Amino acid sequence: MRQPASPADPALPPASGRLGVKIGVVAAAAALLAVAQRMGLFEIVGEPARIKQALLSLGPWGYVAFVAAYAALQPFGVPGTVFILAAPLIWPWPVAFALSMAGTMAASVVGFSFARFVARDWVAARVPARFHAYDEALRRRAFLTVFVLRLVLWMPPMLHVFFGISGVRFWTHFWGSLAGYALPLLATAYFGQRVFDALRDAPPSAWAGMGAATVAITIFLWLARRCSRRGVVPT
Repeated sequence: MRQPASPADPALPPASGRLGVKIGVVAAAAALLAVAQRMGLFEIVGEPARIKQALLSLGPWGYVAFVAAYAALQPFGVPGTVFILAAPLIWPWPVAFALSMAGTMAASVVGFSFARFVARDWVAARVPARFHAYDEALRRRAFLTVFVLRLVLWMPPMLHVFFGISGVRFWTHFWGSLAGYALPLLATAYFGQRVFDALRDAPPSAWAGMGAATVAITIFLWLARRCSRRGVVPT
């Protein structure tokens, strides 16, 4: 297993500058939390019915509040899908896409920077071993690996952390993540309202069919996982 990058790793800033970087990252995170609290996002996030009204009533500041709450909360456990699914229900799809991209990128940078510059040793011990299977790919094809993982896995906090403790450079991570997020976030923003309307208007029989399909897929995946552990392929 590849060890986290050493202090001499070229992806890290010089030792004399790391303290300033840590202070800057902590200050930025504190500022994001303060903005989100000032906008009242922590109070309304637990009441979805109020989110749209509250954000729209803020005007342009609603954009700031949305991105600030996203960036402050997602890296530390709040699912990013909550934000990207809510955005097209609040704003027209071009605005929803822009805000989803801004919030997702901000959250990715916060998580990456926290792991690299603030709590590297602490988070390194908590990254699941399965992520380290990509260490070699990151060394050989950093941009492509970041792009593919973001395209497929999107934004789990542990992926932010993994990139942060890896040897991938900040700007490689930034641009690879931006490219990987673009297509799924665009599709979510464009089709989100349409899918929501279709589900809302669906008859009970459609919901029953979707429920049965979900149960069947779950059982199949569970059986496939058990069989793969035993070296048997289900037929």
